[in-house]
This record gives sequence, structure tokens and C-alpha cells, in this order.
Amino acid sequence: VQLQASGGGLVQAGGSLQLSCAASGFSLSHYAIGWFRQAPGKEREWVSCISDTDGTTYYSRSVKGRFTISRDNAKKTVTLQMIGLRPEDTAIYYCAAGRPITSAIMRGELYAYWGQGTQVTVSS
Repeated sequence: VQLQASGGGLVQAGGSLQLSCAASGFSLSHYAIGWFRQAPGKEREWVSCISDTDGTTYYSRSVKGRFTISRDNAKKTVTLQMIGLRPEDTAIYYCAAGRPITSAIMRGELYAYWGQGTQVTVSS
């Protein structure tokens, strides 16, 4: 069972990046997929989630309107499209698979599988 996050990099403020989360060893369609991020010296922060049942998407207030999450179960991939990036978006981004109830999608401990993280750096 493995999740592989990729697509991070260095971008100027206002720029865009697309992160991908590829699953192997399990059926991605059976899990909600969340994106979390952690900046140096800060707590891990929930960013977004897409449900396993009907593809409903959820976003934190800080990224809503700028980030878009989507999934392709056939390709076993979840994508996080990020536009309008800000320096405060700088962090290591992690994808995770789990089955949290809707009211608990922000709780990282409810996700069973985690990717290794990909660094996103936004310069001002």
C-alpha cells in the first residue's frame, strides 16, 4: 500500500502548481483522499478532501477558490490544482487516504495511508 505525492516545486507568488497523488497496492476508489500541509515550525494543516462516494470536495478557508481537488479512480490518481499561490502556502504537502466521516475530514489521525510529501515553495 503506497501513496506517492509529486508535483511540488518553487514558484513565484501568483503562480500555479499541480500536485498529484498516485496510489498503488489498494483501490483508491474506496477511500476519501485528503491533502494536508505542514510549514516549518507549524502544526500540520488540513487543506482539502475529496470523498470516495460521490466526489464531493471540501476546502479549508485559506485555499478555497484557489485550489481544486479532483480524482481519477481509473488512473488511481488525485490531483490538487493550485493557482494564485501565496508565500504562506509554502509547506510540505502530503496526500492521505482514509474513511473519515464528513464532519471529521480535517482530522489527520483518521487517514490510514500517507504519502511521503512534496515541497511547495512560493517566493514573494
